[in-house]
Amino acid sequence: MDIAAPLRFGYADSPLGQLHYAEQGTGRPLLLLHQTPRSWDEFRELMPLLAPHRRVLAMDMVGFGASAKPPAPHTIELFAAGALALLDGLGIERADVLGHHTGGAVAVELAASAPERVGRLVLSSAPWADARYRAAHAHGPGVDEADPSPEGDHLIKLWRLRQPYYPEPVTGLLDRFVRDALAPGVDPAEGHRACARYVMEDRIGLVTAPVLLLAGAADPFALPNLAPLREHLTGAASVTSAVVEGGTIPLMEHKPAEVAAAVAAFLTA
Repeated sequence: MDIAAPLRFGYADSPLGQLHYAEQGTGRPLLLLHQTPRSWDEFRELMPLLAPHRRVLAMDMVGFGASAKPPAPHTIELFAAGALALLDGLGIERADVLGHHTGGAVAVELAASAPERVGRLVLSSAPWADARYRAAHAHGPGVDEADPSPEGDHLIKLWRLRQPYYPEPVTGLLDRFVRDALAPGVDPAEGHRACARYVMEDRIGLVTAPVLLLAGAADPFALPNLAPLREHLTGAASVTSAVVEGGTIPLMEHKPAEVAAAVAAFLTA
């Protein structure tokens, strides 16, 4: 059985500030981009499953985790620039990319703006951020919006907003979510606002890489997006889809073995 190399952590200097990342394995680079308001920790279970044959890099995107936090408003373009800056800082000319939820929108922009830097692209539970999406989120994201309270009410609100979409038992996964949401300098809702500012329909047709569309069967927000994403990936070399049975919003932590199998099969196709 292949045994993955130990997990390592580092910082890369960039024009946006220092960028924090976790790294495991050797070989062709695979960059992992998390959802809002998470960090590299979203991929804690997935990394060792892919690392025996890959150099897996899970970054804290700009504005999240322990990475630099420029002032809001944030944009998907800013997050993509941060991902590209990490690759530059590590001397990586070309990488495969996996983005989950917000990270999926960032992956689209990265592949559209720098196609020569992206090999294969996995869009996991990515939003379809078209005009209807922007209009629906014009007055705020709703999810992960909790104004800080001296009594700590925001902690309960953050928990309860996510609880319906997490598998039982929720405690372990939601503990990790809340920890990332409360990281210094993080606004838990700003990444959602960035998605609501993104004009994806003008960018997605510029993606030329082969694409895997991945979604959890029990993710009510992501599953309906598979069809419009596929329809608008008009420039992609190929588009395939995979649905993980029982998968939910925390797909990376909840179903890592199933995700790893689908991703590994696509990357080696």
